[in-house]
Amino acid sequence: MGDQSASKTHNQVFALSIDVHSAGGGVPSKNLDDDGRFKRTGTVWTASAHIITAVIGSGVLSLAWATAQLGWIAGPAVMFLFSFVTYYTSSLLAACYRSGDPVTGERNYTYVDAVRSNLGGFKVRLCGWVQYLNLFGVAIGYTIASAISMMAIKRSNCFHKSGGKNPCHMNSNPYMIAFGIAEVIFSQIPDFHQLWWLSIVAAVMSFTYSTIGLGLGIAQVAENGKIAGSLTGISIGTVTQTQKIWRSFQALGDIAFAYSYSIILIEIQDTLRSPPSESKTMKKASLISVAVTTIFYMLCGCMGYAAFGDFSPANLLTGFGFYNPFWLLDIANAAIVIHLVGAYQVYCQPLFAFVEKQAAERFPDSKFITKEIKIPIPGFRPYNLNLFRLLWRTVFVITTTVISMLLPFFNDVVGLLGALGFWPLTVYFPVEMYIKQKGIPRWSTRWLCLQTLSMACLIITVAAAAGSIAGVVLDLKSYKPFSTSY
Repeated sequence: MGDQSASKTHNQVFALSIDVHSAGGGVPSKNLDDDGRFKRTGTVWTASAHIITAVIGSGVLSLAWATAQLGWIAGPAVMFLFSFVTYYTSSLLAACYRSGDPVTGERNYTYVDAVRSNLGGFKVRLCGWVQYLNLFGVAIGYTIASAISMMAIKRSNCFHKSGGKNPCHMNSNPYMIAFGIAEVIFSQIPDFHQLWWLSIVAAVMSFTYSTIGLGLGIAQVAENGKIAGSLTGISIGTVTQTQKIWRSFQALGDIAFAYSYSIILIEIQDTLRSPPSESKTMKKASLISVAVTTIFYMLCGCMGYAAFGDFSPANLLTGFGFYNPFWLLDIANAAIVIHLVGAYQVYCQPLFAFVEKQAAERFPDSKFITKEIKIPIPGFRPYNLNLFRLLWRTVFVITTTVISMLLPFFNDVVGLLGALGFWPLTVYFPVEMYIKQKGIPRWSTRWLCLQTLSMACLIITVAAAAGSIAGVVLDLKSYKPFSTSY
């Protein structure tokens, strides 16, 4: 433990010296925070935008399907339950941003730093592996999801032109490459602190397509003249008894992962200004974001189920067919693509920062890794170009794009990564760090309640992982690399 804390102090002194050095040496102290870095400027609203961008992903569109598996009673109840669990564990995690005193204690810049200063040992490595593997998986999932939305626009226009006579099959690879090119450009935004504007655009887009999905659901219910669905969900007969159980597990998983953003919570918190203390602002941002998210999830999930009943589609926007009103579906799909461009960055920045910090610590004298080249931009501050950042982030985006083209059913694999990441990152580590921080005695009522919560979420994670594995096995039966067409 002593070695770890010594190395952590060394690392932080090192990081501090780099920051002060890069700040230009003579920066007045009023422009610096208590750790010597440039003053953070994030507010409750920028943090909420980051969270909403991360949380309201295109996963909102699968919630009608999830509600259909569980029914009118369990569906909304499970959504509400997960919103509470996510908010509660996020509050526990937000309290771990500073070690010791919540206002003046030492900052933990990343999730892994928080685990290192609170738990230490093997858990630090475990947390790092789970977090970064998850972020890598999300990048691939978003590449695939954006290609599907781009093709939906192209196909709906093709169907409209041919009056439904042309099946309009197309290959997904050019769309994935286009998304990859956009991400190569956006990934040159140096860090989270300069990403706020992209997050706000992405958050607006997520509201746009969720609202369109909701509006179309309401219109469909009005057209049907009745509310579809039942209290217990999809009926036996439409599916077998075994399928019903299996799909219910998968629905639990879908809803659980639709909420989780703990994976990047500490990194978002590190953008906040103080006073008030960062944990207070973060708890407020979490409450706003989770409340907004829950309202949207409830509306989209429930209206989608009311419109389609047992036949609710896996993607709400594709359930309305390619016709009326096709232009509105095009707007919704375009909004999904723009949102995913921003969400990709919000998720990848912690991974980018980790690799760049490790490289700078290992090769402090390398000009290639540490030198910032100032490029003047008329009317703006000069852009700091770093050659290592340019090269490594470009290689990262190319890698995720190629894997997406190779494994186009990766959504199931991402579901599996999400399942494996949900319990440790959203529940287990926040609970364990909170117990350690507050010195909660073993077998006390509070300790038992926290451990029960953790075990219940572990069971859900295992069930959802089993559902994802079944999906991957099914996909592999008809798999041909690099030749996906829809």
